[in-house]
Amino acid sequence: MKNHPCPCCSCAHQRPIQSSFPNFNRRDFILSVSALTVGGLVGSGTNIEAAPYAPRAGRRPIEQRVLRVLPVLTYSVPQRREATSWRDWGAIQTEESALKEKQRIEQELSRMIETADFRAEVLPAAMVRKMDQVASLRNTPHDVLLIYAAGGGTQLVEAVAQAGHWPIMFLRHDPGPVYLWYEIAHPRFLRKTVDDYSPGMDVHDVVVDSQTELQWRLRALYGLKNTLNKRILAVGGASGWGEGGRQAPALAREQWKMELVDYPYSELGPRIKQARQDSTLVKQCQANARNYLRQSGVSLHTTRLFVENAFVLREVLNDVMDEAGTDAMTINSCMGTIMPMSETTACLPLSLLNDDGYLAFCESDFVVIPSGVLLHYISGKPVFLNDPTYPHDHVVTLAHCTAPRRMDGRRNERTKVLTHFESDYGAAPKVEMRLGQQTTNLVPDFGNRKWVGFDGTIIGNPFLDICRSQVDVRINGDCTALLEEMKGFHWMMSYGDYLKETGYALKKIGVAFHNVSAKKTA
Repeated sequence: MKNHPCPCCSCAHQRPIQSSFPNFNRRDFILSVSALTVGGLVGSGTNIEAAPYAPRAGRRPIEQRVLRVLPVLTYSVPQRREATSWRDWGAIQTEESALKEKQRIEQELSRMIETADFRAEVLPAAMVRKMDQVASLRNTPHDVLLIYAAGGGTQLVEAVAQAGHWPIMFLRHDPGPVYLWYEIAHPRFLRKTVDDYSPGMDVHDVVVDSQTELQWRLRALYGLKNTLNKRILAVGGASGWGEGGRQAPALAREQWKMELVDYPYSELGPRIKQARQDSTLVKQCQANARNYLRQSGVSLHTTRLFVENAFVLREVLNDVMDEAGTDAMTINSCMGTIMPMSETTACLPLSLLNDDGYLAFCESDFVVIPSGVLLHYISGKPVFLNDPTYPHDHVVTLAHCTAPRRMDGRRNERTKVLTHFESDYGAAPKVEMRLGQQTTNLVPDFGNRKWVGFDGTIIGNPFLDICRSQVDVRINGDCTALLEEMKGFHWMMSYGDYLKETGYALKKIGVAFHNVSAKKTA
């Protein structure tokens, strides 16, 4: 395997790898798909923008894992005693009021989940007012333990929190019924009646009244759940950029619990050759390429054959992902190695896969790939792995040749299909991203100890002599802090603002996060 000369790839540490699954024969394509695509889309007036090309029938990304939320109402039922204090603060003081509150909790959560942009399941709310009821929580499979701390003593509430996974505390103030722990969550629960915080939950794990505040925390944990233990196909092997990235695959396995499935080029090459000899497949991909190029907003500035070959490569990569049992992949040394095999570049196929809902990254850089997986699942949108430039005057240019077109998850951005810049070969999309669009920008470090993030605004789509998809992004925050704290190399970007969710999720695995766009208060 040759090392790639491009300065933005670090391939010197590649190693021979073995396939993690056997060499499968290519499965036959469903011919009806070809008939529908060629005969139906082009000639019948069907909206090509909505269905520009056809993946194999039945092919789709793997279903995401549902976030299971277990609500727990803690309360007490005090008995009146004369001439002494016999009850604590709070409006939930009877079994009747507790049952009514349980029903309200379930209804609120049900409405919230119906409007959420992530998949969650709310389990029946548990009612706990005695220590012997806590054990059942451990035996109820869940991802998030949502404590509605209406009442109950410190020992009880602490036991509930320790019995669950990813605990969050919800408190009621206005309009009530007011909870006891609205008064004492900070001094008794978080600080144990001293000034120093105790390990475990912190102030960011407590929500008062707001369903919106609760929802974004659940969105963050949904993203984290789907990132942890993610299986990722690594064509050409897993690696990391530069000297600092040598340990990146190990960190991905240890901290993110990712399963990295190595797939060698020695097996991919014959697969590509076989696919290119399949006349039915080639005709299908030619039709798909033709439909893609006929879309409104797409213009061709390279050889059409490169685009047709890119659609063949896309199908091969889809097959290999199917056989590996995953919907996520990355390619190592993609430019120098895959070009002779496929007679195109991997740029356009990776872009197409991201638009189809898969996770497809170039360069096999596991310094940054976990951030892309996390941001994808938090945002519900495709993400853009990019090479950053030098931030200056609150502007930074971000570029790469594999940008998705469907950056908002719905609408295709205008795109020029050109050659890959460094090789002047193949097919690479220059995606014209939406001007004025707010973006989340993540800057992971080599050691996965402290990430930086900032809120950005797209202010330009230049045409510099660099990677084809390129945007100028205004840094809405402390540009100096970004310069001083940025580490690693590659960055990750998505449309929308997901900085809060990212920081909250990272905290759960012990990674710090500096949001340089966070507003400072006096």
